[in-house]
Amino acid sequence: MTLSAVAARYANALADVVTGSASTLNPQQAVAELRAFEDVLRESAPLQNALVTPAVAGSRKRAVVGRIADTLKLSRVTRNFLFVLIDHRRIALLPDVIRNFEEVVDARLGFAQAEVSSAATLSEVEQRTLTAKLERLTGKRIRMRFSLDPSLIGGAVARIGSTVYDGSVRGQLASIGRRLSAEG
Repeated sequence: MTLSAVAARYANALADVVTGSASTLNPQQAVAELRAFEDVLRESAPLQNALVTPAVAGSRKRAVVGRIADTLKLSRVTRNFLFVLIDHRRIALLPDVIRNFEEVVDARLGFAQAEVSSAATLSEVEQRTLTAKLERLTGKRIRMRFSLDPSLIGGAVARIGSTVYDGSVRGQLASIGRRLSAEG
């Protein structure tokens, strides 16, 4: 089994718990808590190494994770999930688990994730307009993630799953180039 498949399994298991009828933790809160823990890990290479290395006993790792969870005021569900990752030596997969978890929860709640790259920072009005257009195109509610890509020259490119909506100047120039070469 590949590591991405393993991460997907853990993400699905957490999604089952969080979206279950008895859950007191909403999915967005779970993502925020996992991201907060991930930020702490990312900021400390020694901490990452200690949690990943088999030389450190699992009980010591759990104690460290427990203290971090207390400091971050993580929910019981998130804390226990992190303990499961520690116990099964999968804490290194946390970034992949979080990404998969977000995708699974969004799919279960009827959202599609869109990755939007633009040449310049989009205003709030432009972001809302683009979101509305993509929701009409897909028939789903859209959860947007924005990033900058100056190589686009102008405009934006939106990726939803395997579908790409290219409204960039770079894309338009490439399209014109293809048409000109086909005619010539």
